[in-house]
Amino acid sequence: MTLYDTIKEDLLAKILDGTYPEGQTIPTELELAEQYGVSRPTVRQAIQILADDGYLERRRRRGTIVTRPRVSQSFAMEVSSFDDALRSGGHVPSTTVLDFRAESAKDAVAEALELAPGAPVWRLLRLRYADGQPNVLVESYVPQEGYEALGGEDFSTTSLYEAMGRSGDSVATAHRRLEVAKADGTSCTLLGLEEGDPVIHFTTVARDDAGRAVEYSLATYRGESNAFEFDAVRPSRQQ
Repeated sequence: MTLYDTIKEDLLAKILDGTYPEGQTIPTELELAEQYGVSRPTVRQAIQILADDGYLERRRRRGTIVTRPRVSQSFAMEVSSFDDALRSGGHVPSTTVLDFRAESAKDAVAEALELAPGAPVWRLLRLRYADGQPNVLVESYVPQEGYEALGGEDFSTTSLYEAMGRSGDSVATAHRRLEVAKADGTSCTLLGLEEGDPVIHFTTVARDDAGRAVEYSLATYRGESNAFEFDAVRPSRQQ
């Protein structure tokens, strides 16, 4: 085992046993180098491994802090729910409904759902948690036509896609677009971030078997807490 592996294992043990609890700043590279009797580059390599695994995060003006390992979001390439994705990874999901109402579709929503401006839609705003930590803020829009029964659902305990399948046609496909950005005032407040922290924006348009646009959503994920998994397939060459 190399020196940096030994240091990495010792730091990890201290993170797991609570010596360095979540949110605490660990000693500086210089302090750790003196503590372990090694060079700063050796300490830096050990810290980088733990940062790559999601246990540490370097922040400007704060140093290196203890974080939770990233939540693997394999659902990005699947039509599945946030809850199912978290449970499959051994995490505990929960949801707080911030707003749920019927409203008239604004231009951007109407365009995404291929509706006439002002058409009736459901707007659902949820804060989703992973293991008790705010993980993603999701704003979803669904046409009221064909999904009238959604008004009676409790989305703190029910998946939107599950409810849509009961109320009307199920979601069959989803097109998602990913962008990396910096946290603003709303995401800072609700996701417990600092101004400028990284966030990941997902824009989704989901369709039923007939190709009708049935859901449009805007999701903002904590950048340091999530890892998204994708499978890439080499395109076949034409003969």
